[in-house]
Amino acid sequence: MSPRPFVVVISGGTASGKTTIAQALAARLGDRALLVSHDRYYRDVADPLDHNYDEPGALDTALLVEHLRALREHQPVTLPIYHFPIHRRLPEVETVSPRPVILIEGLFVLGDPAVRAQADLMVFVEAESDLRLARRLRRDVIERGWNIEQVLTRYMRDVREGYRRFIRPSRAYANVILDGEGPVEDSVIALLSRLPAG
Repeated sequence: MSPRPFVVVISGGTASGKTTIAQALAARLGDRALLVSHDRYYRDVADPLDHNYDEPGALDTALLVEHLRALREHQPVTLPIYHFPIHRRLPEVETVSPRPVILIEGLFVLGDPAVRAQADLMVFVEAESDLRLARRLRRDVIERGWNIEQVLTRYMRDVREGYRRFIRPSRAYANVILDGEGPVEDSVIALLSRLPAG
């Protein structure tokens, strides 16, 4: 049987650049990589205005871990598809097969011991809070259907505290710290140097 997939876990604060870096690395690796976003595992939300998306309980991380373990055992899995404009998972799923490199990215992935137990490389992406807020504003208004006031209210109420309590402390587990403000290509090169040849 072929070797177990090499698992890279990438975390960082909201809009730090972790998704962009993960996507760029996946594109560079091509068919060798499978990218799984923790965002897929958000739970359905009845009242999005009062819901806190920025704490670990907002996501079904146990299901992510179940999928990750299966992928490491060379088994296909069915990934949920979360649709942010309606704040719930779609009935459809996406079936994926394991690949030599599995990239897991998300806010809370480094903070979860069960995810870390499956990781071969743990990465934290840093960026200043003002830049992260600007990026978050652009993303949530354009991609997720929020207005500016809703984004700012959520940032002040939930995002800052979630970063302080859950995300920033997980930096201590990282093998690699990346600059989310620098060129994405530099981060990709840094991570490529840590991957097994193949």
